[in-house]
Amino acid sequence: MNFVEETVSILEELYRHGWDERNGGNLSYIIEEKEVKDFLKEEKILRTYHYDFDMSSIVGKYFLITGTGKYFKNCKRDPETNLGLFKILDKNTIGLLWGLKDGGGPTSEAPTHLSCHIERLKVDPLHRLVIHCHPTNIICMSHVHPLDEASWARDLWKMQTESIVVFPEGIGVLPWMLCGGIKIGEATAKKMKEYRAAVWSQHGLFSTGRNLDEVYGLIETIEKAAEIYMKISGMKIYSEISNENLKELAEFFKVNYKKGVID
Repeated sequence: MNFVEETVSILEELYRHGWDERNGGNLSYIIEEKEVKDFLKEEKILRTYHYDFDMSSIVGKYFLITGTGKYFKNCKRDPETNLGLFKILDKNTIGLLWGLKDGGGPTSEAPTHLSCHIERLKVDPLHRLVIHCHPTNIICMSHVHPLDEASWARDLWKMQTESIVVFPEGIGVLPWMLCGGIKIGEATAKKMKEYRAAVWSQHGLFSTGRNLDEVYGLIETIEKAAEIYMKISGMKIYSEISNENLKELAEFFKVNYKKGVID
């Protein structure tokens, strides 16, 4: 299975969960040079796109990126129309090598994705993937929960045993901002210096990681914790995971949780 087939299988799962309705959501995936050479007969630039921010640190890298206005549900049937393989040509330009055969361009969130890749690579050289999706309960929670990162981390960790193990650093939280612009891209990239996932209030989730399974699993875990929160919020709680229980979990699984949240 090549990187396009692997990616399409995850996009299909995201759509079936209801997390990427219509053309909601987008993905960008760093592809290794060897994978590209195995996939393409020749490297030819079909179209170029320019962005007003510095991509110097990722020049030469290849990215598989979902197209603007494309529906995840159509990717399995026609990946070459809905996805594009790009190369970073210089600090302001990306070039299309394959895909988007109907003349379309990369997602409007591409600058945010690429900015996030730049920041995550500084933290983790093995980083490869950014997925933006619209998990229902995360969006619900952003309506009724204070937009405070420490309390989001604490409350999500307490919802289920797995949470602190899967995202011990917590989660970034942004207030509602206009999507598709430079401002939200800069704010999201800033969060990625500390977190692998960030909430866009009343909109969705940006998640990052080393591979498709890791990032998809991160989204699943955060969304399930948010679902539990929404289902029990307002009810009388008779039993819960305590701060000491969370510390015990962190010690047992040898994860370095964000300090100041439960201490």
